[in-house]
Amino acid sequence: MGRIEAIWTSFCALPLWVRVWIAVVLVPVNLATVTLIGQPNGGLIAALAVAGLAPNLVLLLVQRGFSRAMAFSHLVFWTPLLVVLWPLLGALFPTVLFAVNAVSLAFDLRDAALWVRGDRAVA
Repeated sequence: MGRIEAIWTSFCALPLWVRVWIAVVLVPVNLATVTLIGQPNGGLIAALAVAGLAPNLVLLLVQRGFSRAMAFSHLVFWTPLLVVLWPLLGALFPTVLFAVNAVSLAFDLRDAALWVRGDRAVA
């Protein structure tokens, strides 16, 4: 099986709600931050949002699928992103971005802990 096919098979092995979360909410909302470049703190927000995703592309290719290790880049980059977004809450997009990444980080804390304890499986 080729690398891309293995990644797709891994994605399809995830629960439906996780696939919807990733494909419809998590990735699009974080990638939409590039539209903020040029706004106050927009470059920083976009850099942190995209940096939380980008290392996972490498992990997907190397591991040939989804694993709990993907949580670490979210924890490293999206935690400071929430700090940057905090004063902007009330405005629609920053509030949505904050909520989406806060929910993700709740799952990521669990996934990172399980990975550290030895759960290194690829879906």
